[in-house]
Amino acid sequence: MGCNRPAEALFTRQNVLRGVEPRENPTMSIHIVALGSECPGVVGPGEEGPMGQGQLQGGLLWSYLGQGAVVGPHDLENSLHHPAFMEYTSQVFGDVSVVVRDCPSWDLLDSDWASVRSVLEQADILVIKYSVNDKLAFQQVRNGYAPRLRPLLRHWGVPVILVAVGARLHDEGPPCTCPLCASDWSSCVPHSEGLQLSRDLGATYLELPSLNHVFVGRYFGSVLEFFMIQCLKQKAKERPDKRRVNKVNEPQPPHLEQPARLPPIRVEESSFSQDMQWLLERGVQFADVAFFAGDSGKELGWAHAAVLCAVSPYFRQLLLGPKSRERPQSRCICRERDGGPHSLLSTWDGGIIDDMPRPDGHTVGRLSRLVVKDPLLCLCLWETLMFLYRGAWEWDHLQEALVEKLKNTLAVAQLMERIRSFVGMDKASRETPSARAAVLGPQTLVSLFNSPLYSDVIFMVQGNVLPAHRAVLVARCDVMAAMFSGKYAEARSRVVPIHGVSSDTFLSFLEYLYTDTCCPASVLQAMAVLVCAEMYQVKRLQHLCEVCVCAYLQSMPSRELASTGISVIRLLRRAKCHNAEQLYVWLLHFIANNYLIFSHKADFLELSEEERDHVERLRWPSRGYLQELSEYQQRRRKLRKSRCTVM
Repeated sequence: MGCNRPAEALFTRQNVLRGVEPRENPTMSIHIVALGSECPGVVGPGEEGPMGQGQLQGGLLWSYLGQGAVVGPHDLENSLHHPAFMEYTSQVFGDVSVVVRDCPSWDLLDSDWASVRSVLEQADILVIKYSVNDKLAFQQVRNGYAPRLRPLLRHWGVPVILVAVGARLHDEGPPCTCPLCASDWSSCVPHSEGLQLSRDLGATYLELPSLNHVFVGRYFGSVLEFFMIQCLKQKAKERPDKRRVNKVNEPQPPHLEQPARLPPIRVEESSFSQDMQWLLERGVQFADVAFFAGDSGKELGWAHAAVLCAVSPYFRQLLLGPKSRERPQSRCICRERDGGPHSLLSTWDGGIIDDMPRPDGHTVGRLSRLVVKDPLLCLCLWETLMFLYRGAWEWDHLQEALVEKLKNTLAVAQLMERIRSFVGMDKASRETPSARAAVLGPQTLVSLFNSPLYSDVIFMVQGNVLPAHRAVLVARCDVMAAMFSGKYAEARSRVVPIHGVSSDTFLSFLEYLYTDTCCPASVLQAMAVLVCAEMYQVKRLQHLCEVCVCAYLQSMPSRELASTGISVIRLLRRAKCHNAEQLYVWLLHFIANNYLIFSHKADFLELSEEERDHVERLRWPSRGYLQELSEYQQRRRKLRKSRCTVM
């Protein structure tokens, strides 16, 4: 119904056929809630965009209501007003009030879901709109918001109209026939996808090529009027009839409580910086770089060539040379030109010393001896190495330590400038040392991961060769520290075989040790890495894998969860077997929250008696609700039979 077809004339033509008497109750009203936008690229209500207040009259429902619509909050009792909803009212069928609450921005469902739910609860009709030329917005609605609305709509039984607005603007040229892109060859939403979304929501599906009054009145208006008249009939039945002698109280459906909240998975804070500090302070057994004072020849400290080369391009040139892995016999990187700093470091004449004893009594086959020529760096070498090992976020701590030790502002500035050259800072980033935080810190060892550079151990996993560095493994994993530091065969062997773990799983485990991150590709891969983490007692990695498993399962829709080949019950068994206590408790709650799905699976019988009691106690929906629902349905059937008998 548009401006060309007034509501009064329509009612005069149809009221006799449909048996509606709107004037019997002048306070009767219909609440319509509209979500989404019929225009592509909408920002939100009250903001600059195609659906702001200034262009409200171009909307779908406004076009239907015609010139009689009035913008502003409605004064009916029990009405709710939210600033994100554009509210306006009109009169249809003579004296029936229509209250429209229009929210073009879907982001409100994330920011203020409680308010949206309270508005939706008052809706008699729900209209969901989208533009056929805004595929990204449609996909967000289909994948993110429709799963949240679907259970509520089924519970409330509110009629839903899904409207696709606009003429599709196809791309030039024929569509691609590749199976991977046949469904996404343009930015338009196909008719089949809109129809499928309407089936998922139980909605009536409409497509309007434009918002002119002909299409709005003939198609959208007719469907909306049908649901409005059905709503009026239902409200007329629910009103108390004084002419009836025997009043029949309509049974009320039982209230469904929300499922119990899933327990959170707690993950420890990263210990990467502390592990690297431990390696510098106590990992002398695997050190292969020795520093000596240039004036006195005094030993200043030990470090690890792999870490220094991964962190600093300065050390990479100094220790490896520009073209080969051979260490130079005499090299100075800092050149004296353009007023630059004097030479800071150089290699000892002879370069590599064989079997030189360390302070702990161990010997090393190949050792680089570096001479510190700069007196300031010689005095503050330990603070500099600590900064290189721990990461760039320690820059302020480094400056404080240098100020306390040197007691000279000019000397501190000079030394800070030279340390910047170690990490390869250019002039543009010198004033913002924190800009290197993404390079230093947990990302310092990325270049060493699965790299033969300074590798001193090789893992053989399923026939695959995985190079690694003992110093990193010892610092990051206690089991590895015991394996390479004790009287085990691995401590004396360069090639270490790994059994019981796939090569992909062990490579993911090594990636965490080097980068402090873990991104499994699937639930099964996350569980495999979890088992490997439990084998080597890396608790934080185990908890990260638990978070990944929970995230993957929680993102599955109910339909996919019911048909997936992943057995959640067996995941529960593996979590208990490998001491993943948080994941074990979470999976029990997850099974209870999806009881109707998992209780029909064959492996549900594999739960122990204690686990089944726990699931039954937390199950959703509860037994009490299902019993009340069954009784409610029986009362409704009896009530309908009694009315049919009277008629």
